[in-house]
Amino acid sequence: MRWAEAMTPTRMQRVAIVAPAAALRETLLLVADAGCVEVDRIEDAVPGPAARRLRRLPAGGRSPAALSDTPPDLDRLEQGARHDLLAGEAQVEERAASAVRRGEAAALAGWCPVDRVDRLAEALAATGGALVPLRAPRGVDPPTLLSDRGLLRRAFSPLVRTYGAAPYRDLDPTWPAGIAYVAMFGLMFGDAGHGLLLMALALVLRTGRPRRLARLRHLWPFLAGAGLCSTLTGVVFGEFFGPTGVLPVLWLSPLDQPERLLAVAVGLGAVLLALALVAGALNRWREGGPAAALCATSGVAGLAVFLGLVAAGGGTFLRSPGLAAGGAVLFLTGLGLAAAGLFATSAGGAGGALQTAVELFDAVLRLFANTVSFSRLAAFGLTHAALGQVVWRGTVALAGHGVWGPPAAALLFAVGTVLTFALEALVAGIQALRLEYYELFSRVFQGLGRPFRPWHVPVLRSEVPQ
Repeated sequence: MRWAEAMTPTRMQRVAIVAPAAALRETLLLVADAGCVEVDRIEDAVPGPAARRLRRLPAGGRSPAALSDTPPDLDRLEQGARHDLLAGEAQVEERAASAVRRGEAAALAGWCPVDRVDRLAEALAATGGALVPLRAPRGVDPPTLLSDRGLLRRAFSPLVRTYGAAPYRDLDPTWPAGIAYVAMFGLMFGDAGHGLLLMALALVLRTGRPRRLARLRHLWPFLAGAGLCSTLTGVVFGEFFGPTGVLPVLWLSPLDQPERLLAVAVGLGAVLLALALVAGALNRWREGGPAAALCATSGVAGLAVFLGLVAAGGGTFLRSPGLAAGGAVLFLTGLGLAAAGLFATSAGGAGGALQTAVELFDAVLRLFANTVSFSRLAAFGLTHAALGQVVWRGTVALAGHGVWGPPAAALLFAVGTVLTFALEALVAGIQALRLEYYELFSRVFQGLGRPFRPWHVPVLRSEVPQ
């Protein structure tokens, strides 16, 4: 897969499903079994015979919808309490009721991934039907389907889907979002011992056990990535189940150099924010063209303001007049572009100017606040190190107290490690998610799209007698 395809949602085609009216059910069965078309339907359609029978059955113990490959006897399905086949027939009735009929032909519209159109068209031709490509309606964006091909993409995709459906024209941020998340998690959960435990849990999850967690098996690379980042961070921090002395400090000790850790956290946040603004600029371009990208606070204008602030601040700190002056020029340029964009969307006049000034101030303040917000990476990293130190010091203190000292110390170390691991993993996971969504995704996306929901009901071959 080329990188351009990997970074964009799956291309969608507007299609019409056309079939002889007499073969409409057979055609719809092929569409339902293929599970690759989101079929338009009338929401307030009158319930058909199958739907009415389904409502009369008890609600308990229902199984997923299915379809018989031949027209079933609805009365026998009701008598046999076949919730699954009645539910499938009810869905077919609903789609059939939404079809437009002209003489002997019936047609429905929908959306289908471009790479599935030819294959489905060949299947429909066997029933006398056809899948006809259509021009997309004006002002209507196609539904969004993000690719889940590949082990890591399947593991990272819940990050984006939990936030919402990416707009169809925007970039697919699955890969960058996953990498950013595990990097932030690792900085807050920096302990080689705890990281190795996470990697061990990932390997257990990969086996599909316990069975109740089997549906989460595809997430094991995500958990392993978080564990790997935590392990590497712990190695450079010299943390192995706390400051046990097993590992030397290769870079910094969090509790001894908190200012340096804070600077690293804010610096990492600044880099991630800049990348988010670059992605935002590309999305604004794809959504509304170069003018929209140039003047958006989540586009080029916002990026210029942010980089200008960073350069001006860095030049002042480093006592470099040239860097500070260049940053100020870039900041003012971005501010002017953002002002032009905000004023163009206002009502104009004095009220529009005041609105623009307020929104500009808010945009600059938010950039500053969002950058500082990444200091929580250092704060929770320090908390993790402090808890590890408390457990280890308690363990060492108990170990020297008589016969019962070593067993008590081992118990304290085990219980303390479990509690610290569980608490800090939960906190780091939540905080990394918060930074991902509020600081980064809020600039990548201006709005949300709607997810692609293909109609899929499996067909059971010769399941029900006539």
